[in-house]
Amino acid sequence: MSLTPAVLGMLAFTLLAFQGVASLALVVTLRQEGRKVELLEHQDRIDTYSPKALAELREWVENNPDDPLAERARRQHNTCVETLRETDRRFYDWSDDEIAGLERL
Repeated sequence: MSLTPAVLGMLAFTLLAFQGVASLALVVTLRQEGRKVELLEHQDRIDTYSPKALAELREWVENNPDDPLAERARRQHNTCVETLRETDRRFYDWSDDEIAGLERL
């Protein structure tokens, strides 16, 4: 039993689309990781959270102070704040005003 041209065409399209999306994701990820490696070679530390993620982490800690993971989250928040203040190059898009407004937990 042979496949119809429509089925073969859909199969080819699906394989090409999957390969294209996977290749694009790989290229983007490798570029990001290369940038992280470059930052680490230059300054030994990089910021671990984006502005939005750090704000969400702070909000979670403030809303869940008795959670067993709150102390760990607090340390991670404070480490990121210290890193942002001590390094001159950042992975995420932080402005100087945003960094100046950060406080340790």
